[in-house]
Amino acid sequence: MVHGFNHNIAYKGELFHVQTEDSGVANPHIVTLLYRGGLIIGSKKTAYADILKMDKLDVIVEELMKEQHKEMMRRLKAGEFDEKILAAKVAGHV
Repeated sequence: MVHGFNHNIAYKGELFHVQTEDSGVANPHIVTLLYRGGLIIGSKKTAYADILKMDKLDVIVEELMKEQHKEMMRRLKAGEFDEKILAAKVAGHV
């Protein structure tokens, strides 16, 4: 089973980090975080307790993780977090 994905992605001349992790079947959640210089700009958490008994759970969870990870990168590139990024700059955060 894959435990996570990490990617650095350039957007508007800055570097962002996208991290997706699976908390495992004991705590069945997939969490994706978008960072800019250590500051969390965006997040998404998806529960999957409802599918724990499915065959090939590891394959299904890996696909869910990949899609959620890609979705966060698409949201960044679409400008969804631009206001948060600007607010962090104005506030003097990294």
